[in-house]
Amino acid sequence: MLSDLLIEQIVRGALLEDIGRGGDVTTDSILSEDLVTRAAVVARQPGVIAGHEPTRTTFKMLNPSVEYEILAPDSAMIDDGTAIARLTGPARAILTGERTALNFLSHLSGIATAAHSLVERVEPYRARIVCTRKTTPGLRTLERAAVVAGGASLHRYGLDDAVLIKDNHLALSGSLTEAVTAVRRKIGHMLKVQVEVDTLEQLREALQLSIDAVLLDNMPLETLREAVSVVDARITTEASGSVTPENVAAIAATGVDLISSGWITHSAPGLDVSMEIDLHR
Repeated sequence: MLSDLLIEQIVRGALLEDIGRGGDVTTDSILSEDLVTRAAVVARQPGVIAGHEPTRTTFKMLNPSVEYEILAPDSAMIDDGTAIARLTGPARAILTGERTALNFLSHLSGIATAAHSLVERVEPYRARIVCTRKTTPGLRTLERAAVVAGGASLHRYGLDDAVLIKDNHLALSGSLTEAVTAVRRKIGHMLKVQVEVDTLEQLREALQLSIDAVLLDNMPLETLREAVSVVDARITTEASGSVTPENVAAIAATGVDLISSGWITHSAPGLDVSMEIDLHR
């Protein structure tokens, strides 16, 4: 469960961006303050749902009396035409919050759907799909929750909760050995250390060092398979680089433990959702 404080901070910023200084001049000009309505949020394509909490919070921040009933919960797989949620309350708040709320629901459900598409393809293998830091600025908390709703797993949250020594670190530090040694001198014993390698030669050097995981970056499938054999389950192996629904099963078949994908957060298309006013109330 996401913290209400985190959700409210994100939603507040999104509403301020949309409402601006003068409020919803269209809705406020047409509808009276005391008008109450009902509406349904409906999916226009199949997918996996995520994002109810920021969606509900959007309406609640505009008017606490808006009732938001979840009909298809987060992680639910839905078909085209499925009613996802039902709203009852002041019409002004419902219409003013419509676009912001649907933006959250569409974007996060798209991520959950994309994550699920990869998870489904690697089901016969040991590999788990994990996300990356390639997230929308300001939305990482929500996007990571959507990844989980889609059945995938999480990588490090940010730069402060795990060490990942990448190619640019190595280019400036001198060598893999020097970089790992410097890190181990500085960090606490609770932080894990992962090293990115591009070649089997780098991998063999990394295995002589005090590391917990290795990131096998953009390796051809045969090299990836050999790398897994060289590691021989001594540390966690993670494959990364240009992961798509078309090639993810072949990557998983090499025997890696994890497959990281930036695509599920930075390029997932939004799920098509809309809000329909119920005129038969």
